[in-house]
Parts: sequence; C-alpha cells; structure tokens
Amino acid sequence: MGIISLEKSNRLIWLGRYTERTFTICRTLSRYYDDMLDHDEFAYRGFLDCLGLPYIYGSREAFIRTYIFDPNDPNSLVSQLSRALDNAIVMREELTSDTLCYIQMALDTLRAGADDSAPMLTLQQVVDDLFAFWGSADDNVANEECRTLMKCGKYVERLDLYVRLGYRYREVEKETSKLMNRLSKVRFAHNERDAQRLLELTRDEETYKQNKQAVLALLCTVLS
Repeated sequence: MGIISLEKSNRLIWLGRYTERTFTICRTLSRYYDDMLDHDEFAYRGFLDCLGLPYIYGSREAFIRTYIFDPNDPNSLVSQLSRALDNAIVMREELTSDTLCYIQMALDTLRAGADDSAPMLTLQQVVDDLFAFWGSADDNVANEECRTLMKCGKYVERLDLYVRLGYRYREVEKETSKLMNRLSKVRFAHNERDAQRLLELTRDEETYKQNKQAVLALLCTVLS
C-alpha cells in the first residue's frame, strides 16, 4: 500500500464532505418542503438561516428551482455534487469506475430533475445513489486509507450540518464517535488537540448545548 499524497488526501476528504453535504441536505429538505406546502411558503428561510445563506430566492418555487437544481448557484445541490464528481474523477484509479459511477448517476438525476414536478422524489433517488456510492466504496476501494480519509470528511461534514440544522444531541454524539474512530486509523496529519477538544465539548448534552459555536469552529480545523 503506497503513501497517499497530501493533494490526494485533501481530494478524498473533500469528496467525503461534498457527497455528505448533498446527502444530508437532501434528507433535511423534505421536512422544510412539507412546511412550505402546508404551513408557510417561506419556511425555507429557516433552513437558510441555519446554514448562514442569504435570502436571494424570493419565493418557494425559486428556492426549489435554484437551490436544488441551478448549476450557476454555487450553493446549490447540483453545484455541491459537481464538486464531488470533480474530486472523484481525479481519484478514479483509487476509487474504481464502479464506485465513481454512483456519483455520476446522482448528478445526472439532479440535472434531469430540474423540470420535474416532484422534486422530493428526485432527491430521494439522489439519496439512494449516494447510499450505493458508499456501499460500493466499502466493497471496491482496496486502499483502507482512502476509505478512511473519505469517511473523515464525511463525518466532519455530517457533524457540521447536524449542529447547524439542530439535530438531536444523541445524533451528534453518535457521529462524533464515528469521526473519532476514523481519525484513530488515519495516517493523515490531523489536529489531535482539536479532536480531543471536540470530544470534550460533545461528551454530554449540556456541555454541547453551551458550546455549539466552539464545536463548529473545531470542525473547521480538526482535519487541518
């Protein structure tokens, strides 16, 4: 097993982050979508607040059309998944074409769904494709270091989103445990001090609730 270069390590981490960003947001949007249809057309603003994104969409329809499907919006899901694919293509040899193709399938699904009248069905298919991507990575990527680096990025991104989007503490605790397990296996030079501090701030619910901003700050540095 060869040593993975710093450039490839960063690409694997960001591959994990971009795929997870798309995955978790696809799953979260269904809750806001129901609220937009049933109660408040502008419920999506709560979602934007959580992620620190500006109010640039104007209406429910514009938000759905642009934030999910518009490649010209740098925050859109299709833009996030395009970045994931860019990193995956560079790592094709390590990932295998069988694994990479699931990201391509998810991106194709998003692009084809731009004019669909049922956007949540499109997002569910994207979720299914990304589930398949991770399953294929576990089965086909021979280099354990590659898998571990991708999953470090995945769990950092998941934790970041869970904190911002107000997921329950027990979910944050579970994902922190997964991240720590992966960091213990990787040779990539991560920030051990920040990893330990992150563990301290999520050790119980009260400590976590009082230190959410500190947790977010640590998630920005733990892999640096």
